[in-house]
Amino acid sequence: MTRIACVGITVQDRIYSLPTLPEGGGKYQANHYLEIGGGPAATAAVAIAKLGVEVDFIGRVGDDSCGNTLLAELEGWGVNTAFCRRYPNARSSQSAILVDQHGERIIVNYPSPDLGTDAEWLEAIDFSRYDLILADVRWHSGTEKAFSLARLAGVTTLLDADMTPQDISPLVALADHAVFSTPGLKRMTGLQSPEEGLFQATTQTAGKVYVTLGSEGSLWIEDGHLCQQEAFSVNVVDTTGAGDVFHGALAVALAEKNANKRGYSFCQCGCRDEMYPAWRSGRHS
Repeated sequence: MTRIACVGITVQDRIYSLPTLPEGGGKYQANHYLEIGGGPAATAAVAIAKLGVEVDFIGRVGDDSCGNTLLAELEGWGVNTAFCRRYPNARSSQSAILVDQHGERIIVNYPSPDLGTDAEWLEAIDFSRYDLILADVRWHSGTEKAFSLARLAGVTTLLDADMTPQDISPLVALADHAVFSTPGLKRMTGLQSPEEGLFQATTQTAGKVYVTLGSEGSLWIEDGHLCQQEAFSVNVVDTTGAGDVFHGALAVALAEKNANKRGYSFCQCGCRDEMYPAWRSGRHS
């Protein structure tokens, strides 16, 4: 039985839907509101569970009501949270998200300063039990520790290489597979062209590199050649979490040894089917 671990953050998303995204100061009225779980690694874990694969989420939450809700929602979707760490007297992380009628969004994330960044406690987890480790870049020390332990155990690693204030190149160097967002690739390489940036990224890792391009699909390097998988045409409701779902589907394809053109098409299909947040059990108004 295939088993995957997702290491990183989970946050409570508060999603406000508006006709258009704000362009400046002022007061705006939302026509829809949703509270739902989010976070790159956690959303990928939900996608993996919905694809029928056993998955553990390894991350940190506070002991507040938000943390209770996040873990309960993950468990409700079939994600094992036994290896999560709960910090006493701590607030969990939150995000405010504005979404327009075309599905584009603005995300304002508040990473809780109450959650310790130490990752030494991951050493108590037997990473050899997994077929693949997927990690985001929002808990830098956690990803570094998890990938180091995975390498010692001979387990494949997949990095969600998105934007973060920290330099992610050490994490890219540790990853067997690094999937960049377009902004994440630009930030690391300093190059505007995704194609040029991707080739530049190959000089920083012995692993495979990919970049997601939103509605234009994704690119990756295969045997020194640039390959592309076009995106499917969809009626976009909300792009929040779409990339995370892609990462979850790619993790399944890699863990099940389906890392080829057909496998990437499968990932696009998974993303297409989840162009609304993967966690659908939220409070609406």
